[in-house]
This record gives sequence, C-alpha cells and structure tokens, in this order.
Amino acid sequence: MSITGTLIVQMIVFLLLVAFTMKFVWPPIAAALDERAKKIAEGLAAADKAKAELADADKRVEQELAKSRADTAQMLADAERRAQTIVEEAKARATEEGNKIVAAARAEAEQQTVKAREALREQVAALAVKGAEQILKREVNASVHAELLNRLQTEL
Repeated sequence: MSITGTLIVQMIVFLLLVAFTMKFVWPPIAAALDERAKKIAEGLAAADKAKAELADADKRVEQELAKSRADTAQMLADAERRAQTIVEEAKARATEEGNKIVAAARAEAEQQTVKAREALREQVAALAVKGAEQILKREVNASVHAELLNRLQTEL
C-alpha cells in the first residue's frame, strides 16, 4: 500500500473513532461533568446560604447578648435601688427606735427626778418638824398640824 491509501484508511478509522466517541463515550462524560458542575454549584449555593444563615445567627446572638446585658444591668440597678431602700428604711427604723429609747429614758429620768424631789421634800419636812420640835422643846403632832405641814411641804 501506498502512503496515500494508508493515510486515507487512517483518516477513515479516525473519523469512525471520533463518531463512536461522540455518539457513545462523550454523552456520559458530558453528563457526568454536567452533574459534577451542578453538584459544585449546589454546594456553593448551600455554602453561601449557610454563610448568610451564620451571619443572621451571629446577628441574633449579638442582639440576644445585648438584650441580656441590658436586662442584667437593669436587674442589678433594681437590686441596688432595693438594697438602698432597705438600708434607708432600716436607718429610719433605727433612728425611730433610738428616739423612742431616748424619749423613754428621758421620761424615766423625769420620773426619777420627781420621785427624788418628793422624797427630798418629805425628808426636808421631817427635818423641819424635828428642828421645830427641838426649838420649841415640845412634840409637834402631825395629825394636829397636818395643814401646816402640807403647806410647808408644798412650799419646799
């Protein structure tokens, strides 16, 4: 055979091989490539969607954290106000109790002073009567001179 015949046969075999490949081999490879491209696109879309969802979740988490921080700060402020109120009430009650105790002590001191004055008046009256007895050299009868003794006691 000549070179030209060999070349023509080779061209025919090549064209048959190309036709066979285009008809039977190429479609499954193209379908596999298309399917793979589709899966890659779906994976990228899912990754983008997950990224967006993650960003949304981060925003929600930040909002919840900010809300809980604000709630915690509010609770702390309320607790501090309540504690301050309780302290003020306790101070007021302690002051009131102290005032009551001081008033009771003053009243008791006043009563003690009145009792001491009464006792002192009685003693002075008794001493005055004894002094008068000694000056007059006779006994002074308390029942007879009751009015005089009462006047003396009130004057003292």
